[in-house]
Amino acid sequence: MEQKTTSSSCLLFSILSFLFIFLSCFSGSVAAYKNYTVGDSLGWFDTLEKPNVNYQKWVAKKEFSLGDFLIFNTDNNHSIIQTYNSTTYKSCDYNDAQDKDTFQWSSLDPSNAETHTVAVPLLKEGLTYFFSSDYDGEQCKNGQRFKINVTHGEGLPKSLQNPDDSPSPVSPVSGDDDSAPDTIVPSNFNNPKEDSDDEKSSDKDKDTSNSISLIKYTQLHNMLYGSLVLLGMFFLL
Repeated sequence: MEQKTTSSSCLLFSILSFLFIFLSCFSGSVAAYKNYTVGDSLGWFDTLEKPNVNYQKWVAKKEFSLGDFLIFNTDNNHSIIQTYNSTTYKSCDYNDAQDKDTFQWSSLDPSNAETHTVAVPLLKEGLTYFFSSDYDGEQCKNGQRFKINVTHGEGLPKSLQNPDDSPSPVSPVSGDDDSAPDTIVPSNFNNPKEDSDDEKSSDKDKDTSNSISLIKYTQLHNMLYGSLVLLGMFFLL
């Protein structure tokens, strides 16, 4: 009798382990690209202007992947500098930065303090740094900076694989008269960007497929959970 009970317990444990692994693998198929609003409702400012901002705390526990967007709500008195160079980041100054590793997404214009929204796509894996370099780095030194680690995730969507179609920074470094204008987008910005009717149709089909996958996953999860309960009751009798 004791041997039979032990065998039943082992069988139940094996079934539970298999179902747990199966559900864990299946749940990974419903991931999607995300938009992250930097600083949430506080926006992109230094602690002298908004003492409650804490970008290190905002970054904590977030997972960033290729194809995600950072949404900066700020004004023309605060710049947005992106760099892959830790030395540039630590110095709060990009004057000596290399053309290929540092980008200016929004520049200083104290004469016009209008608020605006800037969408920055995450296009490269690894550590990425953001800061405001205005007023000789004063804003950066007063909390307006953070770093994130970008993982591969699902990889770049088609709309971001072509540099000509992707949102563009103001310039790699300051002083570029031929640079692209600021990337200004509405607060309800949605990504990835749709470039054509074919891509719209493809994205719509993908969204529908993801929704169906999520529904099927939920149904399968409930069914398997019910089966586990019945199995548990059976082996306890």
